[in-house]
Amino acid sequence: MKASEVKKGNVVENDGTVYQVRDIERSAPTARGGNVTFRFTLYSIPGNRKFDLSLRADDELKEVELTRRQAKFSYMDGDNFVFMDDEDYTQYILGPEVIGDNAGYIVEDMEGYYVQVIDDAPVGLQVPTSVVLTVADTAPELKGASATKRTKPAKLSTGIEVQVPEYITTGEKVTVNTLTGEFAGRA
Repeated sequence: MKASEVKKGNVVENDGTVYQVRDIERSAPTARGGNVTFRFTLYSIPGNRKFDLSLRADDELKEVELTRRQAKFSYMDGDNFVFMDDEDYTQYILGPEVIGDNAGYIVEDMEGYYVQVIDDAPVGLQVPTSVVLTVADTAPELKGASATKRTKPAKLSTGIEVQVPEYITTGEKVTVNTLTGEFAGRA
């Protein structure tokens, strides 16, 4: 496909690496006869490494067919995460290099996970925008604390640490925004 036809979210191949297009900047020259250029912000699949690419409107990019399969987390197999497809029960084994920073947001019996598949091989994981996690350890609430919004660190059941309001106690379930990694409320 031509560079001018690429849209956000497309999956393309460049120099043997597969990328997802996250942002596109179009620049039109002011001089006559100049070429329109497109600047793409790409993220590699797997690995999620950022890559910037500039192309002219007529330059070609190879589009790759990426399938998103809804799946549930089943179990850990050593360091690997095993997900099961919700429709045909196919098992996808994703290594820690594919999961990356999303490891702290993987919980059993939760909806909204999508395994990204290219040529029947799992290459990425899309997590829900928010997950419910249990507070494993946090400092006790301070009695007589002021009405100001103060926070304290809390270690969650998956091992990640977030800042929570002072009134949250150990054992409570909290909602965490997976895009920002911040506390989003009680569950």
